[in-house]
Amino acid sequence: MSAEGRRAGGRWIEDWDPEDVRFWEGKGKRIARRNLVLSIASEHVGFSVWSMWSVLVLFMSPRIGLPFTPGEKFLLVVTPTLVGAVLRLPYSHAVTRFGGRNWTVFATTVLLVPACGAAYFTQRPGTPLWVFLLIGALGGVGGGNFASSMTNITAFFPQRHQGWALGLNAGGGNLGVAVVQLLGLLVIATAGDTHPSYVAAFYLPLIVAVALLAALRMDNLALVRGEKGALREALGVAHTWWISLLYIGTFGSFIGYGFAFGLVLQTQFGSSPLQAASYTFLGPLLGSLARPFGGRLADRWGGARVTAWTFTGTAAGTAGLLLASREGSFALFVAGFTVLFVLTGIGNGSTYKMIPAVFAERAGREVTGGGDATRAFARARRLSGAVIGIAGAVGALGGVAVNLAFRAAYGSEGGSGAPAFLAFLGFYALCVAVTWVVYLRPVRPGRPGRPGQSQPRPVRSGATRV
Repeated sequence: MSAEGRRAGGRWIEDWDPEDVRFWEGKGKRIARRNLVLSIASEHVGFSVWSMWSVLVLFMSPRIGLPFTPGEKFLLVVTPTLVGAVLRLPYSHAVTRFGGRNWTVFATTVLLVPACGAAYFTQRPGTPLWVFLLIGALGGVGGGNFASSMTNITAFFPQRHQGWALGLNAGGGNLGVAVVQLLGLLVIATAGDTHPSYVAAFYLPLIVAVALLAALRMDNLALVRGEKGALREALGVAHTWWISLLYIGTFGSFIGYGFAFGLVLQTQFGSSPLQAASYTFLGPLLGSLARPFGGRLADRWGGARVTAWTFTGTAAGTAGLLLASREGSFALFVAGFTVLFVLTGIGNGSTYKMIPAVFAERAGREVTGGGDATRAFARARRLSGAVIGIAGAVGALGGVAVNLAFRAAYGSEGGSGAPAFLAFLGFYALCVAVTWVVYLRPVRPGRPGRPGQSQPRPVRSGATRV
């Protein structure tokens, strides 16, 4: 590293080349890992605040003066999901404007606002729904942390390690969903189901601590600063939208199910808050832990192949949920949902691995055609960062769709989740078809190849296989 200095906005690294093996092994790896750890911590508390309402709605009942209907509770869950999805694109761009360290400090600190609001108003009987909708919308800022964090971490690691690094980063963040739900279970089991403010108050000191550590120990990378037009260019690339569609099926399912699972158990099986909280954390926990391994499998076998098998599995798991709903089997229902969480976690990692791989492969073709290697791969990194923001935003909107589908299915008296599950099953089938046609189908002679398919079958070795 030839220059690591300071600017007015904080510590900046001016020269960063993780693809240089000597640089990476000498000092790059240490710096990248330090930033990764703190990025995970920030994203983790962001996810926790974002998904907090999936827990708080379990407490809301006439007993604490908050007698909301199931439809109103699903609306409370949808609101932060929607805001978090919308914020992902500007959050991704913010890293390129202000720097990864600087934006992480801000994005973490601002979480104090919704956490304080939730801690205060959930203990105020008679608080109207619109107040909670506003606080839930403010909690959506935690969902934006994912996009800024992933855009930043992508630049720190060499392409050959990005599947694992992005999987760890996102998996650690996704764990926030499981942790806040486990915290809800702990509060219900020890203090009862009339103290939702304890859940929100727990995060106040954690937010402060993570923000301070990020300010003291993280770095800004000069190369992350976006070149004007990168986002616009990414919007015109077909792969941006194919991958975004796939990410709706993986992350959209994960976050949608994570937010709605407890309410679904209460609505379909009449579970008490304690019963619902006893199961809701397990799926997000296993799904979060599976995400890094989805990235690692994608590093080894290619993201498209792992993603295709993941969607095949989620389709089968959804069929199992339809059977469990028809038979009224609580055990089969919980087991089926847990399997879906694990598979969507794996798919999250493999789908995100496809982003840098697609653009690195495009850069390789450009270099083969006589283009300048430095410019080609620098452009690939900028486009990867832009697509990460776009796919993250579109994928999170899938979580909104999941919760709206559940709200429609369970909205009427005696409603069933079957219509929602049928819709999910059809979408997973579509994702399998898209993955096969766009990224896996063997290329016929005379046809232009798809990313990762310069040979008749996806390549198993090399840094840029999709």
